[in-house]
Amino acid sequence: MNEHELQEHQRFLKRAIELAAENMQTGKGGPFGAVVVKDGKILAEGFNQVTSANDPTRHAEVDAIRKACQKLNAFELKDCVIYSSCEPCPMCLGAIYWARPKALYFAADRFCAAKHGFDDKFIYDEITQPADKRSIPTVHIVLDGAEEPFEIWSSRTDKIEY
Repeated sequence: MNEHELQEHQRFLKRAIELAAENMQTGKGGPFGAVVVKDGKILAEGFNQVTSANDPTRHAEVDAIRKACQKLNAFELKDCVIYSSCEPCPMCLGAIYWARPKALYFAADRFCAAKHGFDDKFIYDEITQPADKRSIPTVHIVLDGAEEPFEIWSSRTDKIEY
């Protein structure tokens, strides 16, 4: 990465950090901010609103992804870059992978977040557990017809794959 590229990445990361800090002044949620950038311009911004929206999915990255997809009228962000004030949690990381941006950059890491009470390690550990070993009872029930929606999906010729 050359000096110019580094400065561009730092500029967008600073904006994500600004959003996180501004959010702390409003009291709408946790200390997290994110921006989606396309062609060197901010397309969408997001900040954590978990507690104000009573929605555990209102994380900064998810908020920014939703806004960017609406602006682009698309379900992918393949020509975009996501900048986050902090290393994304497992939920946000999943959303980022589904959105398929060309890159992700973050400032603070998960260990910094854990130091301040946001410990995602538990969820990272839970994901790797077999379903029957997770702390939230997770039960697979075999049921006739469960595969039918997938068979319909597979047979469609007009589907939009994602």
